[in-house]
Amino acid sequence: MAKTGVFDSDPAVVAKATELKKELLRLVRSIVDDEGCSTETIDQAKETLGALKELELKKRSLSFKLKDILACPEDFKCPISKELMRDPVIVSTGQTYDRPFIQKQLKSGNRICPQTQQVLSHTILTPNNLVHGMILQWCKDRGIQLSDPALLANEDGITASDRDHLLSLLQKMSSALPEQKEAAKELRLLTKRIPSFRALFGESLDAIPQLLSPLSEGKFEGGIHSELQEDVITTLLNLSIHDNNKKLVAETPMVMPLLIEALQSGTIQTRSNAAAALFTLSALDSNKALIGESGALKPLIDLLEEGHPLAMKDVASAIFNLCVTHENKARAVRVGAVKTILMKLTNRMHVDELLTILALLSSHPKAVEEMGDLGAVPCLLSIMRDAICDRSKENCIAVLHIICFNDPTKWKEMREEEKNYRTISELAKNGTSRAKRKASGILDRLNRGVNLTHTA
Repeated sequence: MAKTGVFDSDPAVVAKATELKKELLRLVRSIVDDEGCSTETIDQAKETLGALKELELKKRSLSFKLKDILACPEDFKCPISKELMRDPVIVSTGQTYDRPFIQKQLKSGNRICPQTQQVLSHTILTPNNLVHGMILQWCKDRGIQLSDPALLANEDGITASDRDHLLSLLQKMSSALPEQKEAAKELRLLTKRIPSFRALFGESLDAIPQLLSPLSEGKFEGGIHSELQEDVITTLLNLSIHDNNKKLVAETPMVMPLLIEALQSGTIQTRSNAAAALFTLSALDSNKALIGESGALKPLIDLLEEGHPLAMKDVASAIFNLCVTHENKARAVRVGAVKTILMKLTNRMHVDELLTILALLSSHPKAVEEMGDLGAVPCLLSIMRDAICDRSKENCIAVLHIICFNDPTKWKEMREEEKNYRTISELAKNGTSRAKRKASGILDRLNRGVNLTHTA
């Protein structure tokens, strides 16, 4: 079957249209389901519908040029995509490729020239103005508008107009406060709603520093403007969700100091989003070390100690991810993680999440020593009696197993617990497989102690 248009099978345009349709569906459902929906939601739906209409009109207006574009001279086609080049660039071997396609290859770590099979001596892409001019003239003779944003969409659904808009917003981040606030708010919304917009930040090493410049340079009267800080930090969180951005974001020098500052002095929403950004960035092992070395664990644990409901889940997730490494376990213990977690567990706050962190820390000798000294045994036994979650009981018994086998003075408490409540026997019979093993190990030790006493 013949294609009905240039873009009917273009994954970039299809992806962008699908994204717009999903957003429109979400907004319409919100309007229909909510009797008191805001005018802002209705305006957003109108804007999304307009964008979808504009995309469709561009597709239709360009569809009749399919034959001409497919029949373009071979020298005008990218050797990778086999399509008409929109932005021809020269690599170090002297070969010419379309920018988005050679960029995609380079971002994947492949530095081999597809045409010559030689290793590229550098990754600088130089515009091929001669070929670009010839392509423009060829298009002009046939009535093809090569500058149309729909023609410039790459494999991520990013267009030239998207890039121009991002540059314009980033430039505003160096303007006066009102322009900074306006730009930061729009960047926050765009990076939340449009995944492909997050990818744009990865194309330039200057984009993230420009985004953060108001926080690093512009100290306003009375300190950093809280609303601006919240929008910038939330944009940083949105960017860190994109896998290809994680390394770039974490290794940008000003990111860690500004995230730590946000953890310490931002609004509670800013602090929560800063913790969420650290959690997302810590998905990369190399970032775990970098974040730990930056000193971020102390403000995370301070925020955990404050116990604000809005921030607790993000903070606990960040601490857990970071403490996967032995070095970060040691750092967390040094800045009071064990004491803070036990205090929260005693108050039955976020028990499941904090028990998971405590179990993780229990592989560190200093943490185990602190647990014993700070009353972890009665606290964990009490949780085991009351808990409904099997995983929480499993984590409790696992930590108790380590504490008791490291500190013989704790066996008396375990014996009293078993005598009065049969808590450990119950877990050895009905717990998870791991919980059964740990509980059985404790029971064996208790029984040996009883037998030794009787023998004596």
